[in-house]
Amino acid sequence: MATQGAEVLVASNRGPVSYTVGPDGELGSRRGGGGLVSGLSAIGPDTDAVWVCAALGDGDREAVRRADGGLLPAEDTGGQRVRMLDIDAEVYADAYNGIANSALWFVHHMMYQTPLEPVFDAEFRRQWDAYRAYNQAFAQALAEEAGQGAAVLIQDYHLALAPRMLRKLRPDLRIGHFSHTPWAPPDYFRLLPDDIAAELLTGILGADRAAFLTRRWADAFTDCCHAVLGPGIPSGTEIGVHGLGADAEFLRERAHRADVDERMAALREQIGEGRRSIVRVDRTELSKNIVRGLLAYRRLLEDHPEWRERVVHVAFAYPSRQDLALYRSYMDEVRRVAEEINSEYGTPGWTPVLLHLDDDFARSLAAYRLADVALVNPIRDGMNLVAKEVPVVSDEGVALVLSREAGAYEELAEHAITVNPYDVVGTAEALHEALTLPDPARAERSKHLSDAATALPPTKWFLDQLNALRG
Repeated sequence: MATQGAEVLVASNRGPVSYTVGPDGELGSRRGGGGLVSGLSAIGPDTDAVWVCAALGDGDREAVRRADGGLLPAEDTGGQRVRMLDIDAEVYADAYNGIANSALWFVHHMMYQTPLEPVFDAEFRRQWDAYRAYNQAFAQALAEEAGQGAAVLIQDYHLALAPRMLRKLRPDLRIGHFSHTPWAPPDYFRLLPDDIAAELLTGILGADRAAFLTRRWADAFTDCCHAVLGPGIPSGTEIGVHGLGADAEFLRERAHRADVDERMAALREQIGEGRRSIVRVDRTELSKNIVRGLLAYRRLLEDHPEWRERVVHVAFAYPSRQDLALYRSYMDEVRRVAEEINSEYGTPGWTPVLLHLDDDFARSLAAYRLADVALVNPIRDGMNLVAKEVPVVSDEGVALVLSREAGAYEELAEHAITVNPYDVVGTAEALHEALTLPDPARAERSKHLSDAATALPPTKWFLDQLNALRG
């Protein structure tokens, strides 16, 4: 058993840095952002911390090969100690694409077309073995890096088995698991084979604490434990809820840099003088419901012709999981519906839908600032930070049209206009209501939304989990 090592450890599929190999063989590094990066920085430089993550591409794998003892250079990682795992590429693909993204994601977001899928056959079982091996690699690395009694925060559905595996290797550790997705209700969760459903639950129950973004997802997990494993939480695992809010300080500073101002000017020109804007910013992820959002906008133009030439739908749909055929075909459908709307309703001086498919954070912030209406209509979402970020950086106040199936609904519902994400006609009427809100009412709603959105910034979200685990 280790007697020296890190006091705090984080484990996640994606780490805080990624690498590319240049033509000359030189490694280039790029630091990422997000709640975990902000949160881990809050513990201060005096705390010995390690982040364990997977190598995601050839550049990452080359960095691991060159790394000293598996730990990446501190100058690449913002001073954090990062151990990146070079897991066999085929094992990683089976675990990440075959199980995590093609099975567990679909279960928790309730997105299967059940007449045809899922099919849990021999190939699924082979991939499940890879998922086990992937989790075991993380558990082994955490066991090696952790000091006596250290706190370990394991992240998300990619690593649902790791808490139990790590518990067997290091019973002295304080282990937490956090789910960033929704959790499926028992009837849907039990689409999974019984033994695998039980293995997932007992994997997470290997933690001292299992935490979720909302009370709804936490209760669903508990209900699944009772349905699959029997009454009670047999391990004594504590169930926690920690909502993740927007990082207001970072967003407001970043949203007023010169590159954002430039993109705002370009967007205003594209939208046209005096027109309203309906903004959405998403990854092209199946759960984000982009196609129904476009259909609702088309219904708005059909049912309320007074908005023709007076409003533009600014839709940013950034690529996601394009190595999966289903995601590529979904992006094609987004593009097709947008082009159809522009062809049907567009005029020489008005393009109804401005669709951008290339990722540009500065342009997203520009759209946040000028949005009159923000459309956030996911089929199901663990939280959805876009719903929280837009009100925080809005210049004039924004009306939020929000799906009741987003985790953010739990905190923002009072001042948002709520929609059923499947109801295209209802969403069109919600857009009309949002567009017709008087400016003072919109500004007042936006202020309340911003206050709620920033109540739990990433640093507090992370420290609350850490303190609860240590407590």
